[in-house]
Amino acid sequence: MTLHTRPPALLPEHASFFTSGVRWVRHWNEHLFSFAIERPASFRFRSGEFVMIGLLNGEKPLMRAYSIASPAWSDELEFLSIKVPDGPLTSKLQMIRPDDHLYLGRKPTGTLVSDALLPGKRLFLLGTGTGLAPFLSVARDPEIYDRFAQVIMVHSVRRVSDLAYADELTAQLASDPLVQEQALLQFHYVPTVTREPFRTGGRIQALAEDGTLFRHPVLGPQDFDAEHDRIMLCGSMDMIRDFAAMLAAKGFIEGSNAAPGHFVIERAFVG
Repeated sequence: MTLHTRPPALLPEHASFFTSGVRWVRHWNEHLFSFAIERPASFRFRSGEFVMIGLLNGEKPLMRAYSIASPAWSDELEFLSIKVPDGPLTSKLQMIRPDDHLYLGRKPTGTLVSDALLPGKRLFLLGTGTGLAPFLSVARDPEIYDRFAQVIMVHSVRRVSDLAYADELTAQLASDPLVQEQALLQFHYVPTVTREPFRTGGRIQALAEDGTLFRHPVLGPQDFDAEHDRIMLCGSMDMIRDFAAMLAAKGFIEGSNAAPGHFVIERAFVG
């Protein structure tokens, strides 16, 4: 299988996809990287949605779903990806450089959006690995701080070096031009590492069970409360399955674009 990028003059046009240039690439470690592409003028999405992106596979595009990490107001589309040595797409995608070109789907979609949640006071963004991506979009959207008094992002990874965006998140998005003032008061970042020593260790569900997620500066009940809390889940299938069961037992109802609820998951990534 041969995958490659071409200059726009040689990249075949495709009715279902845009052709978009790569702006920048950042490699966090040997397993993880981020990149951004140009945003077509007509491309619209809601913070938290995903879209298909890809490269050529012979004469046809090979596309995969990726959550958009940039907020809906951004002039570029940012993504977070793992590196799979033998992956049909990621084995080549990790080699992209600025000015290369990718295919971009025309129809973003997804359920990790504020429209799928009922009004509430606390918003928990619970993600593992690259499940962080849609929450980077949500947390950098000014509208989310108008809807919730607190936004608590919890990111669980195996190794410390997997904590992508940790500096920016620890600084409470201080460099973000649109949300920095609100985030300083309302945004809380809880990183946790499961396989290396770190100030917070353990899986997200364990942190919920022992109360770590609800300690200062997070205000309110010391447990998940369906009356006030809204939750987004993305990442490991085991984490999502366990959390969904726990939340259902507490009276939480899963939401969708058609029927907002207390929590949402992105089923497009759940097998």
